[in-house]
Amino acid sequence: MYLSQAHDLNHASTLIQAMAREGSLPVAGVYNPLSAKLAKDQGFEALYLSGAALSASLALPDLGVMTSDELIYAVRGILRASNLPLIVDCDTGYGEILNLMTLSRTLDDMGVAAIQIEDQIMPKKCGHLNDKRLTTVEDMCRKIVACKTSTEKTLVCARTDAGQLSIDEAINRAIAYRKAGADIIFVEALRSTSDMQKVRENVDGPLLANMTEFGITPETSMEAWEKLGFELVIYPVSALRVAAAAMNDFYKSLKQNGSALKFKEQMMTRGELYEVIDYHVYEELDKNIVKSTVPTSD
Repeated sequence: MYLSQAHDLNHASTLIQAMAREGSLPVAGVYNPLSAKLAKDQGFEALYLSGAALSASLALPDLGVMTSDELIYAVRGILRASNLPLIVDCDTGYGEILNLMTLSRTLDDMGVAAIQIEDQIMPKKCGHLNDKRLTTVEDMCRKIVACKTSTEKTLVCARTDAGQLSIDEAINRAIAYRKAGADIIFVEALRSTSDMQKVRENVDGPLLANMTEFGITPETSMEAWEKLGFELVIYPVSALRVAAAAMNDFYKSLKQNGSALKFKEQMMTRGELYEVIDYHVYEELDKNIVKSTVPTSD
């Protein structure tokens, strides 16, 4: 039954198998259960919960002001809706080592595939903005070890923002984080194909690439990432940007025109939405509920 699937799979093992295959795996950025279910229905094999996307969905900036409880609440819904391997952006860890260990253990118990932490200090900033402040390599390695020792299955993805200093510094940190036990390395804000190649040539193990829009990294196709040898490619905020733009246009039109009719052809019908959220599956849980009939005119 759909409702009981949340912990049926070892999602970390599934992600490891996907990374071992030839080619790059596109990872859909999601920010709530509905976006996760839509991504799953379109065939994505893994999902990424971006701190930037989740905080934006809460009308908050990506500066580390979101709480770990808000993150956990989102993770629970996304896992329930998708039952797919989920990489969770944990920013700087939501506190000191003990806080990070508690969060890591909680997410491991929930069944996430990977926890991502980064080497900035608070207040953290989006990886594609300037003037990011970095922690020491030693402190970041301690965080990696803390995550590894407080989880049983969940992988650790270590992100470095040292590219703002130089690609060589970013590579040196990536190598150190890998030696500390990180399962996946994420060098943020790569500026050129040359830098991408340098990272792949010098850093062992699975690499994660961030193909975000409106940032420092040049638009790079999945085919190009595959040739470069990156195992995972995330699209962290893309879906939220599309959804936010569409909602903004709709609300503007509704306020100006006093009707939603102009946007009706762009909407999911009632029946289509019910298919996405498995409406009739839930009805089957209680045989006393009469199966709903969808109005044909909608």
